[in-house]
Amino acid sequence: MTSDVVPAGGDPRRLLAEARGLARRVRLAQRVTWLPLLVLAVATFGAIPVSGWGPTVVSDCRAVGGDQVCRIWEPVPQLYWLAALSLAYVVIAGGYLRVARARAVDARVRPYVLTGVALTVVLFAALAAGAGAWIVPDPQLLDPPAFVRVLFRLLTPIGGIGLALLVLAWLERHPALLVFALGYLTVVLVPVDFGWGAHWGGRWHDAPMLIISGGVLLLGGAGFVLAQRLRRHR
Repeated sequence: MTSDVVPAGGDPRRLLAEARGLARRVRLAQRVTWLPLLVLAVATFGAIPVSGWGPTVVSDCRAVGGDQVCRIWEPVPQLYWLAALSLAYVVIAGGYLRVARARAVDARVRPYVLTGVALTVVLFAALAAGAGAWIVPDPQLLDPPAFVRVLFRLLTPIGGIGLALLVLAWLERHPALLVFALGYLTVVLVPVDFGWGAHWGGRWHDAPMLIISGGVLLLGGAGFVLAQRLRRHR
């Protein structure tokens, strides 16, 4: 990256304005915002066929209100998320570093990648330790408060993606990405499911939410690609 510096004639305000302008140009050159969104969209869509495959581990069954409540864990989807998200963050880091070398700027992607991998490992460890999910004949038997349901959705792989995007928005000082990340988390936490019931679809009950969240990431990535091209042609 090159910059034509105009002598400021010793004016402190012009020097400060030029320094801020140069810092802004460096931040813009560092941004490859579309890359993590598209890579994470691919990982999310890949979870759809995996979500209904593999054994289901059932344990801790107990009687509640005349019915039986059991804890379930599906190891194959969780192992997929652990591997897919870890690989996704490695790909994202490689892409940022490659662009940084090509543009001769620094890349501040390491905290984002470390945060993403750490969130993935912690969430997987929590599930493997028995956090799991509960399956009941009557969903009303277990009806936690709204804030507990929101917390459960946040502590999912797609919720972890949103938290990592907030970190990236902070690192890049990127207001548009911050707005997108908050919107994405809203879709995940509300959740926006267009009426699909939480217990519908059997083993494929997660597919609609994965399609929606993956679609949001894909559209966001495409939008940032378009914005970057428009900025370059100004």
